Amino acid sequence: MIWVAATLIAATAQTARNAAQAGLTRQVGTMGATAVRFVFGFPFAAAALGLAAIWLPIPRPDLSVLGWATLGALAQIAATVFMLVTMRGQGFGVATALMKTEPVTLAVIGAVVLAEPLGAARMGAIGLATLGVVLASGVSWGRAGWGSVATGVLAGALFGLSAIGFRGALLALPDGGYVLRAVTILAITLGIQSAVMMAWLALRDRRGLSGIMREWRVSLGAGFLGAFASLFWFIGFALTPAANVRTLALVEVVMAQVLSGRLFRQRAAPLQLLGMGLILAGVGWLLAVAAA
Repeated sequence: MIWVAATLIAATAQTARNAAQAGLTRQVGTMGATAVRFVFGFPFAAAALGLAAIWLPIPRPDLSVLGWATLGALAQIAATVFMLVTMRGQGFGVATALMKTEPVTLAVIGAVVLAEPLGAARMGAIGLATLGVVLASGVSWGRAGWGSVATGVLAGALFGLSAIGFRGALLALPDGGYVLRAVTILAITLGIQSAVMMAWLALRDRRGLSGIMREWRVSLGAGFLGAFASLFWFIGFALTPAANVRTLALVEVVMAQVLSGRLFRQRAAPLQLLGMGLILAGVGWLLAVAAA
């Protein structure tokens, strides 16, 4: 299944991008760090679309496509802001674990908005994998303030809403293969997001604007990783319901724990091992349901 490979590539690139954005927050502020993935990612998306146009006819978006793309673009901006706020208050690990509740809200939103099948088996697999993430994070939840918990869960819900917008835009395109659709929607959404963020920074946060230009090397790297990850997310969204893609992406938690053990000699606690087992069981269950 192509969507499986695309999801694993996207999840790996997104983890690296999140780390780069979190580091930028201290230098350029929350809104500046939010803008980086869009403003510095758009040139890569535009270049990819330009290359594709040399050999293939580009699908023409109508108002429906633009509406879905705008919904996804704005929801993703808001989600990124709440993600960075949570990271600043509770750290990378807590924020990541909280945002991984996204597949549950995404499945529900997808059923309501796009009439995608929910089903007890599919929701059971998603819920099991999400519970695994909470356990595998190893986070001391007693120390996490309710404010950070709320912003983290809200970030996950908004990322879910953005995924619905992107899938809606991909499905609304009149023609083109899944890769061409993904490149087209990527360029449209990053163009919208870049315009919104540049206008905000120019009017409300000149220090953030000058900061991302000053840190252009790191910003460019984060932008490239963001565009690269989004391309493969969109390929996945074009081929299967977004909740399937985001649930499979939870395996990145297991990969991170394995790397921590091998590279940094960090041993996982029994509860974390149980969580990783639940993630793998949930993902395996989901793949079985998707293949049925």
